[in-house]
Amino acid sequence: MRFTRKIVVVLLSLAFVCSTAVLPALAGDKPVVGLVMKSLANEFFKTMEEGARKFAAEDGTFTLIPVGMNSETDIDTQVSAMENFISQKVDLIVVAPADSVGMVTPVKKAVDAGITVVNFDVTLNKKALKAGGLPADFLFVGPDNADGAEIVGDYLGKTLGKGAKVIIIEGNPGADNAQQRKAGFMRSIKKYNLELLTSRTAHWETEEANTLMTNLLTMHPDVQGVMCANDSMVIGVEKAIAAAGLTGKIQIVGFDNIGAVQELIKQDKCLATIDQFGPEMAANAIKIGFKILGGEKLTGWQKTPIKLVTKGDLK
Repeated sequence: MRFTRKIVVVLLSLAFVCSTAVLPALAGDKPVVGLVMKSLANEFFKTMEEGARKFAAEDGTFTLIPVGMNSETDIDTQVSAMENFISQKVDLIVVAPADSVGMVTPVKKAVDAGITVVNFDVTLNKKALKAGGLPADFLFVGPDNADGAEIVGDYLGKTLGKGAKVIIIEGNPGADNAQQRKAGFMRSIKKYNLELLTSRTAHWETEEANTLMTNLLTMHPDVQGVMCANDSMVIGVEKAIAAAGLTGKIQIVGFDNIGAVQELIKQDKCLATIDQFGPEMAANAIKIGFKILGGEKLTGWQKTPIKLVTKGDLK
C-alpha cells in the first residue's frame, strides 16, 4: 500500500483489552497522545476513556490512542504499551500506573526519549522516582485519595456510631492510591473508635471481592460495615452480603461513583461513595500535558476534585 502523506501505523498487539480492535493510522500533522489506563473491565476506566475520547473529538487538534489492561494487576501490558508508544515517538503520554513502583522505569525511558509524560490518577512512588533518576516532585494530576477515603469513612462512622465493627477491602497493594485510601480509612477508624476486624486486598476486582467477602462473612459474622477502596469491589461485596441474606444489615462505602454503585445507593444497598470525576480526569491530564508542550514548567501535584455521594445526591 502506498501513502501520499506521512503515516505512522501503530499496532499494539498486546494480550489486553484495547479500546478498539485495530488502532487507526495516525496523521503526522497532529500531535499524538497515548493514554495508558488500568483495567477497562472496571467501569471507572471505561467512563474515563469515554471522557477522553469526547474531549479529543471536541478539541480536534490531536490524535488520541487510549489503551487499557485485562485486569488491575496486569502490569506487564502497561509496560508494553509504554514501550510501544516510545518506539512510535508519540508526542505525549498520560499514564495511570497499575503499579506505582513498576511503572517508573518505562516512564523514565519515555522521558529520556524526549516524550512528555503526565502521571495521573495513581501517583508514582517518590522513592522509586528518585532512585530511577526522576524528580520526586514529578508532575502528578489526580485527587487526594486519603482525604476521599476519610470523607466516606467518616460518613460510615457517623452512620454506624462509635465502636462499630468494620472490614477494609483494599485495592492492589502496589498502587499508591490503594495505600492512600487505606490510610484514609484508618483515620476514620481511629476518629470514630471503630473496631477493625480485618483488612484484606481484593486487588480492585469484583469477583475477587465477592469471594473474599463471602469468606469474611463466615469468619466475622458480626461485621457492621465494609470500607471498599473502589466501587468495583463494592459490587462484589454487595453480592456476597445479599447472598447471605444480610442486605441492609451491613453498610458498605466505596470510591469512584460508577453508575452501578449509584444504583446500589438508590436501592439502599450501599451507603455512599466518592466521586473523583473520572470522565474528566484523563482529559485534564492531557490539557496539562499540552501546557508543558507549549513551554510551561509544571511539577508537583495538580490536585483534582473529590465529592461525597450519598442517596440524597442521586434523586
